Amino acid sequence: MKNTSAETMDVEPSGFAADQTPKVLVTKIGFDGHDRGSRIVAAYLRDAGMEVVYTSPWQKVDAVANLAIEEDVDVIGVSSLATDHLLIPKLMTALKNADMGHIAVVVGGIIPHDDEAPLLDAGVSRIFHPGSTREQIVDAVRELTTTVRASKGDQ
Repeated sequence: MKNTSAETMDVEPSGFAADQTPKVLVTKIGFDGHDRGSRIVAAYLRDAGMEVVYTSPWQKVDAVANLAIEEDVDVIGVSSLATDHLLIPKLMTALKNADMGHIAVVVGGIIPHDDEAPLLDAGVSRIFHPGSTREQIVDAVRELTTTVRASKGDQ
């Protein structure tokens, strides 16, 4: 016997309707090639039922902004082990200049305390440090997806 209520609602494992699956771009910008963390986070999001677009390391800011626009992502996750998170304000500017400032940007990795305020001031939605749990990351991306989609509806 089929579960008609699930078929009627057409709900994905992510908890979103099938046509509303969160779409996330996970990337590394700059010269930081340490991608283990970003691959783990991409797997967390994929396993939570989200659609994940993953790039190799060493991406340029403009390439990331263009890919986010082409793929119509809800959230961009940037991983930083070195100081490449300092490029994120340029990413935020590129998104705003392309009228895509509604895309949420999260940063994870080694982010010194003194660098947090400038990132948040630039528009970064969340910062995840080592030790952030899978649940914290997945829940934040789900929440941000809902917020992004609501803001797109207001445009």
